[in-house]
Amino acid sequence: MSASNDAPSTDPTRRLRLEIHGAVQGVGFRPFVYRLATELALAGWVINNSQGVFIEVEGPEQRVQRFLERLPLETPPRAIVHSLDKKWLEPVSYVRFEIRHSEEAGQKTALVLPDVATCPDCLAEVLDPTDRRHGYPFTNCTNCGPRFSIIQALPYDRPNTTMRRFVMCPACQAEYDDPRDRRFHAQPNACPVCGPRLGVLGVGRGAWGLVAGETDPIRAAADALLAGQIVAVKGLGGFHLMVDAGNKAAIERLRERKPRRDKPFALIVRDLDAARRLCVVSAEAEALLTAAEAPIVLLPRRDDAPVADAVAPGNSTLGVMLPYTPLHHLLLDAVAGLRPSHNIDALVATSGNLSDEPICTDEHEAVARLGHIADLFLVHDRPIERHVDDSVAWIVDGEARLLRRARGFAPLPVLLREPAPVILAV
Repeated sequence: MSASNDAPSTDPTRRLRLEIHGAVQGVGFRPFVYRLATELALAGWVINNSQGVFIEVEGPEQRVQRFLERLPLETPPRAIVHSLDKKWLEPVSYVRFEIRHSEEAGQKTALVLPDVATCPDCLAEVLDPTDRRHGYPFTNCTNCGPRFSIIQALPYDRPNTTMRRFVMCPACQAEYDDPRDRRFHAQPNACPVCGPRLGVLGVGRGAWGLVAGETDPIRAAADALLAGQIVAVKGLGGFHLMVDAGNKAAIERLRERKPRRDKPFALIVRDLDAARRLCVVSAEAEALLTAAEAPIVLLPRRDDAPVADAVAPGNSTLGVMLPYTPLHHLLLDAVAGLRPSHNIDALVATSGNLSDEPICTDEHEAVARLGHIADLFLVHDRPIERHVDDSVAWIVDGEARLLRRARGFAPLPVLLREPAPVILAV
């Protein structure tokens, strides 16, 4: 971190201005600053702009110094601080601490955050029958959910995302406005009353369309998967083509239609126990699978792995990932509930495209390009601004190494040990 400017005077009341750059928007940074400042009884303000986060705190010098000491040590879990610049100023008699509205002026240098896997708090709500978000596939908070795939402009505020079309209900708005709530300024905040919804597209009278009267799209998709059908699922950053990983005929049909002769398919499994039944999972691999980035991890395949050989023909490894959105959790739970006698909960989850083409992100485009591959489409009405591939990683000498740097990691910069000219990687 860099620090600058004059040393504080002996005046007992001081004002400190901070400029913080890095991945500090969309991670709950402003409410964190608000809570820290009010805990120390400091006045001032915090604001987002297109460069980062700006803060002014004012109060007794000892408390301001304590604020400065604690700030970089207690940041939210998804925040990444690249620089912190400070400047001591004369007091102006602020009377309270407030979170100000974002500013859009100036050069846009703030980092855009990657999409983040569902956090334990949100997953607990989705699985709690008494919670108002029970079973809701688009549950998120400032610690998780879509970021890069929905942002359209900086600063990262709801009107600058594809969520702007969804007007929050009073309950969601109250969460969004409360600095003490983990959904304070969670831009994709939503619930079953006001947020995105699922639907199922099927073929009727020779054309694709919403299946009339379908009240449980996830159950319909699970039924189709267990019937050996290919289901195109609109997820976080685009479509996946999914089939039952134990159904050889379904996998071979997917290979023929995609077409993809023998390149391995990725698998999505319900939990770590399911991953262990398929592969040898080291402590390092477990940490990688369960990380917020939730990449596909290439793991040594067990000889008795209960999946069809057609998943990865002649390959000693399997690419495995855990569910990283509530939708994936709910779909895998539904499949498991329909086949309790199975000893594995795994689905093929390969990119929703024809080989060597970009991933489909829009359901109309997906029907046009994938309608001859999929038997059913599980879709939703939250627009995807840009497609995001699944990241791929493996463990080399006990350390995680990325083979494809995408969801969960991109578009954060790759930091070099030494200064270098601007580098464009294509």
